[in-house]
Amino acid sequence: MKMEKKNNLIKDKTYEFALEVIKHYLKLHEQKEFVLSKQLLRSGTSIGANVEEATAAQSRKDFISKMAIASKEARETNYWLRLFRDSELCVGIDFSNLINESDEIIRILTAIVKTSQEKLK
Repeated sequence: MKMEKKNNLIKDKTYEFALEVIKHYLKLHEQKEFVLSKQLLRSGTSIGANVEEATAAQSRKDFISKMAIASKEARETNYWLRLFRDSELCVGIDFSNLINESDEIIRILTAIVKTSQEKLK
């Protein structure tokens, strides 16, 4: 089934992304940044958690809802990452790869939600 293939791709991507977010969170903690880093950790790991929940959705509407939440979390994460990059709050931590990856995750999740909504009609 085509949806499952996309689903596996996004599950893998969001899981790997969450692991990278955790690594960045630990680096931020080493620099005594505790407030914004917690926001980043929560939203960055929530993306994959919602994608995982979507795989056990009770209906297509439920699936769309979970994927839409994952998309919102990805956008929030992208926001925190850009804040870290542009504020230069922490030195020596490169956020560009995570920003690029979050952009890609947003694009994939948006496509999944749109395609799923079209199939619902």
